[in-house]
Amino acid sequence: AMTPSGAVLRSLAPTGVLRAGINLSNFLLVPSRGPGGEPVGVAPDLAAALATRLDLPLELVPYENPGLLGDDALKGKWDIGLIGAEPKRAETIAFTAGAYCEIEATYLVPPDSELRRLDQVNVRGNRVVVSARSAYGVWLEANLDLAELRPTATPGLDLSRELYLEELAAGGEEGRSSLALAGLRPWLLKQQPELGGTILDGQFMSVQQAMGVPRNDDDEVQPEVVGLLSEFVEEAKRTGLVEELIERHGAKGKLSVAPPCP
Repeated sequence: AMTPSGAVLRSLAPTGVLRAGINLSNFLLVPSRGPGGEPVGVAPDLAAALATRLDLPLELVPYENPGLLGDDALKGKWDIGLIGAEPKRAETIAFTAGAYCEIEATYLVPPDSELRRLDQVNVRGNRVVVSARSAYGVWLEANLDLAELRPTATPGLDLSRELYLEELAAGGEEGRSSLALAGLRPWLLKQQPELGGTILDGQFMSVQQAMGVPRNDDDEVQPEVVGLLSEFVEEAKRTGLVEELIERHGAKGKLSVAPPCP
């Protein structure tokens, strides 16, 4: 087991139980549920490995989507959150120095689209449909300055697929050529048989799946806590644990182990 000081453990898990916030909407990290409805996958297993290393009992705190998990950061509902690290979330969550795995985000475009490359999407007149408050959606909000971003009214992958189909039906021929659906490549691959169209090569960004703690600038021990979690994440990559969990849960070729932190 890792042997952090009592102060570090109290800061990390004030109740004596490690409460891990898990995002259920990421089907790559939480592909299934156990007999009691509990989340099963890479994220819960990694949280369990951390709890074991720290010699703490584990409680999983499930959330329907990452936005809700992020909203609870400062409400004392969870001690560690396993969620895509991005700057907006970092305002309330102190993330590990490196991610444990990453997932490519790209676009699906209709069959007859003139959009063939990633760099053709961010152009005036184009519309990009995306699930609200997803890590890649937040990235697009900050970086898509010419195309029009069409986020769903509430977070949801199914909602983004429906919105894309609505836009497709309403758009006419010209509209079809200026439309794209943003998503994680593995999810877009699952949609492709039904939606048709082309998934563009490359990635406009990759979602960095990391661990974080509720940010508390008044807690002098917090940098040590984040250091401890960062060390755990780097070790989990180095020893092959993350790779092993990806294989165990059938996510090989969909999730990649994040590169080591410099």
